[in-house]
Amino acid sequence: MSQEVMEYIGAVQAPWQAELCVQLRDAVHGAIPGVQERMQYKKPHFLRNGKYAAVISVAKDTVSFTIFNAAALDLPEGLFEGPPERKTIKLRQNHTADLNQLSSWVREAAGTL
Repeated sequence: MSQEVMEYIGAVQAPWQAELCVQLRDAVHGAIPGVQERMQYKKPHFLRNGKYAAVISVAKDTVSFTIFNAAALDLPEGLFEGPPERKTIKLRQNHTADLNQLSSWVREAAGTL
């Protein structure tokens, strides 16, 4: 695991956002054995075979989680936004994220990377 990513998460101000970042990071690591992580564009990026699999981004009142290579995923309508090849979910405080489902989608999308 990247020290830079750990520092990014450690610097997140809102406790709920920091905890969610840790949970999302753990979900990605559980979904993609041997996933590489690095900071790029000031955000944690997760890669499989050198290709983007997911990214976490913290904003004022959200934590965004993007899944790359998402065109073939069967995602619920209205939950994600973005073009077919990458889908982003914006999670807010008190939003219950189904981390098992997110992990499953990441695993499926990264399976062909």
